[in-house]
Amino acid sequence: MIERRQNRPAVEGVAAVDRALAILAAFRRGDISLSLAELSERTGLVKSTIMRLAVSLERYGLLVRLHDASYQLDAEVLRLGVAYQQSFRLETFVLPALEDVVARCSETTSFYVRRGEQRLCLFRVESPHLLRLHMHQGDMLPMDSSATAQVLRIFGTQPIPAYAATLELPIYTAGMTDPHTASLSIPVFGIDGVLMGALTISGPTTRLTAEYAKSLMEPMRAAASDLTKALGGRQPSMERVEQDGVAQSGPFGGDG
Repeated sequence: MIERRQNRPAVEGVAAVDRALAILAAFRRGDISLSLAELSERTGLVKSTIMRLAVSLERYGLLVRLHDASYQLDAEVLRLGVAYQQSFRLETFVLPALEDVVARCSETTSFYVRRGEQRLCLFRVESPHLLRLHMHQGDMLPMDSSATAQVLRIFGTQPIPAYAATLELPIYTAGMTDPHTASLSIPVFGIDGVLMGALTISGPTTRLTAEYAKSLMEPMRAAASDLTKALGGRQPSMERVEQDGVAQSGPFGGDG
């Protein structure tokens, strides 16, 4: 699990604050305003509780009650959003995730983004092993058939191609960029399911075998899911593609 703060105090939260924040969190992209009934349905709170909490939220400029008795987010939410954007540092979220994966698998873990027809190693935490692929943050590699390039190509396309729903993630390849290197890669998403980058484990083919890669799939999925949530993102909704009752495979397998 990704921890965004260290040494958190071991104290309970405040129930009233939790309920007030649940009201704010009920608003989704595209909502202009929400009625009392809609807020109650989305939060599970009774209407009388929402009305009382809304008074405090209005006092701090986080919520406003409209003439038709519906509620709308107020300007203080925008101010906080701008303040968050200005203070946001991607490495604050990504580096702890990479460190956690390295601690689990002892292989080099990187975060890649696409730059045209190349992929950029944005962040990297090295394996403790002496035998490892020697790269650095800022290095560029081609958009070839490696697991990382596949993830960036497939999930960076809008809309995401239908066959992506049939892929087993993370994707494993061996010998694509370098004959002696294997990699295991999975997408990380941001707001509205937009691809933020590829979380990738890489190592020599003698260690990062297809069999060993299978044992790392669940930890990789958990790490990508935690990082996606930490970035305020969500997994894009993709239904499994079927034709004539048979699940269709994508063009990329899991054996590299």
